[in-house]
Amino acid sequence: MTEHITTEILYQNTELLVCRKPAGLAVQAAAGYQTDLVSELKNRISREHGQKSPYLGLIHRLDQPVEGLLVFALTKAAAADLSRQLTEGRLQKKYLAVLDGIPDNREGALVHYLRKDGRNSRAVVTDGPQAGAKRAELSYRTVARRERQCLAEIAIDTGRFHQIRAQMAHTGYPLAGDRKYGVPERTADSLALCAHRLSFYDRVSGQERRFSVWPQNPAFSAFRAEMEAFLSAEENCSR
Repeated sequence: MTEHITTEILYQNTELLVCRKPAGLAVQAAAGYQTDLVSELKNRISREHGQKSPYLGLIHRLDQPVEGLLVFALTKAAAADLSRQLTEGRLQKKYLAVLDGIPDNREGALVHYLRKDGRNSRAVVTDGPQAGAKRAELSYRTVARRERQCLAEIAIDTGRFHQIRAQMAHTGYPLAGDRKYGVPERTADSLALCAHRLSFYDRVSGQERRFSVWPQNPAFSAFRAEMEAFLSAEENCSR
């Protein structure tokens, strides 16, 4: 029940806020009666700062079953700046995923073409250009392997509908818990995908901001030790 899900605000200044979206909460609900992240944050800002109709600029999204980091703009100027950073690749996002299956290569890049099937709310993937399909690019690297699953870090170069889920499934390695693109009898209880890293330039401080979170989905727990070692090494390299 999404009404009991709460969102954690990790950082906020006069121009932006960074939060952790829980799995199961829509960023922006299509139906007005459904709870969504944008409404929750606007209500919180209004209540805490006495703003009747606070501005909240949506810069990027996460699918409803996906957990992880999002940044929102609190002014139009910040929205324009963050959107520009996203377009130029300076606003960077990385994901952790548990894959059903183990790719032959420990790292690689995928290029496909995706077309949104609105009727069935899914992405149709092709290997070559087709009418109505958009180019989709991502890169991945496996961090740990256990039996028939692996932990992978994924970065997307294009923001397409269900891109990570559709592309990984198309190559034969669907995400654990993905009942739309995976194999039902092999799925976990919920989608094992977390936007775990986020970085961008903060105009207020004049510095780069970096954030990271641990996935809360139990599907990641088997990889806890490897995930800790990987994230610790990444943190040391970025210093």
